[in-house]
Amino acid sequence: QVQLVESGGGLVQAGGSLRLSCAASGRTFSTYGMGWFRQAPGKEREFVAGIVRNGGNTYYADSVKGRFTISRDNAKNTVYLQMDSLKPEDTAVYYCAVVSSYRYPYIPKRRDDYNYWGQGTQVTVSS
Repeated sequence: QVQLVESGGGLVQAGGSLRLSCAASGRTFSTYGMGWFRQAPGKEREFVAGIVRNGGNTYYADSVKGRFTISRDNAKNTVYLQMDSLKPEDTAVYYCAVVSSYRYPYIPKRRDDYNYWGQGTQVTVSS
């Protein structure tokens, strides 16, 4: 069992930045792939970014490429999402998730491939 706790969400103006953190329990964090997803009201939960176990490969949704950066610190059991140049359409609840079985170095983008989820953190971008 893995527990994930997100933090760092909030209200920010368009063009601003936020950094989300996701702290994981357990001693096997460094073996997992990690992903960030988001869900806006009335919409499906969608993939935002993913990172392989050693941080060597990262993947992004087209909508955030060039603005968001995913990273991880395995010594701290934490994955981050740096969000820059935020837009109102980035408003959503953001979730981090663990994928324990994947074809390294590729990260899945389907939510059903992920095993554990955090409770989510709200990000609101005002225009």
